[in-house]
Amino acid sequence: MVEETIVNAVKKLFDESPQRKFSESVDLAINLKNLDMSQPKNRVDEEILLPNGLGKDLKITVFAKGDVGLQAKDAGCDYVFSEEDIQELAEDKSRARSLANECDFFIAEVQYMPLIGKSLGAILGPRGKMPVPLTPDKNIADLINSSRNSIRIRSKDKLTFHVAVGRKEMNSEKVAENIETIVDRVEHSLEKGKHNLKSIYVTTTMGKSVRVM
Repeated sequence: MVEETIVNAVKKLFDESPQRKFSESVDLAINLKNLDMSQPKNRVDEEILLPNGLGKDLKITVFAKGDVGLQAKDAGCDYVFSEEDIQELAEDKSRARSLANECDFFIAEVQYMPLIGKSLGAILGPRGKMPVPLTPDKNIADLINSSRNSIRIRSKDKLTFHVAVGRKEMNSEKVAENIETIVDRVEHSLEKGKHNLKSIYVTTTMGKSVRVM
């Protein structure tokens, strides 16, 4: 059962936000306190599987070859790149940046991770989009399907950071459930749990903000 305060905050936001002619994102603004963010151990860096997804289709790129590449295409990924493609992307920074901005998730066979880190790390890293390694014990189709409902949250060295939790056209209870999942993970990642949380607000792209906690 989702906390009533979270459900009420989302409903208030939806009720008081004007209708737009475009699909608005729903985001969380998370504010931390009593943490030295210059220390990497205090930074939030979590990949979270949302129970209700983001209410939109995420674009996924896979770095793979042979059968794995074919399986990735069958599973509905948007792009498959081979080792040669990775090298071409490394030489075409504009194309690499465009791909990094367009796609939400990246997956790579483990043997490509060092090459990707060396050639594309400077572009993917700061965006929080370094590939999830495809180890031999994982199935590419399963990884693609789970990635469609996953988000990556990163505070970097900031006490305030933002994360998408859904779309305004989604059911408010489902957005609230996504929020609760994120808040729970953030609390567990912090040294003093909820005592390191200063405040959390939910907002739409162009709407107002409502305090969640």
